[in-house]
Amino acid sequence: MNHCTKWAIHSKSGLTGYSGVALLQDVTSPNVQVKISDARISRNSTDILVTYALGSCMGVCLYDPHACVGGMLHCLLPNSEQNPAKAQQNPFVYADTGMRALLEGLLTQGAVKRRMQVTLAGGARRLGTGRDPFDVGKNNYLAVRKSLWQNSLLIKAEDVGGSAPRTMYMHMADGAVMIKSGRSKKKL
Repeated sequence: MNHCTKWAIHSKSGLTGYSGVALLQDVTSPNVQVKISDARISRNSTDILVTYALGSCMGVCLYDPHACVGGMLHCLLPNSEQNPAKAQQNPFVYADTGMRALLEGLLTQGAVKRRMQVTLAGGARRLGTGRDPFDVGKNNYLAVRKSLWQNSLLIKAEDVGGSAPRTMYMHMADGAVMIKSGRSKKKL
């Protein structure tokens, strides 16, 4: 048992500069779903953040065990330069702006970069086992890694590439991340 206590963030406000994006929410269910192009932050030790259908998308979990705060991002595309207006409307569509918004949200909740545990999943090839002419999964993975490098964050564990979709779970009690793909489950 760790020192994290049970309490939730009750603010429904978004991040400064991102109108209409509710990153912080009242989290009361044991499974808080992070949808595609979405992110959630929690301090509630009973929460389990979950995102489904990570194919070429990237799932990113950041957790500070000392501050007992963590968040999950499910980003769809690598680079906001493709559509700056869309990125302004919803930064979580893109890896670069989504990572920035998630990190800023965690820091405002007391997380410290040097203590953060980073876990990644997704980045699979689209179209099954065939060639992906745009390499979206690989480019998403590289964009997330670039953002982590720019913020001096090291990856603790990852389950990326391949062609199978994944479901990612993050247990807020201790930051443990589980990956389910097909019939297999594994802890990262």
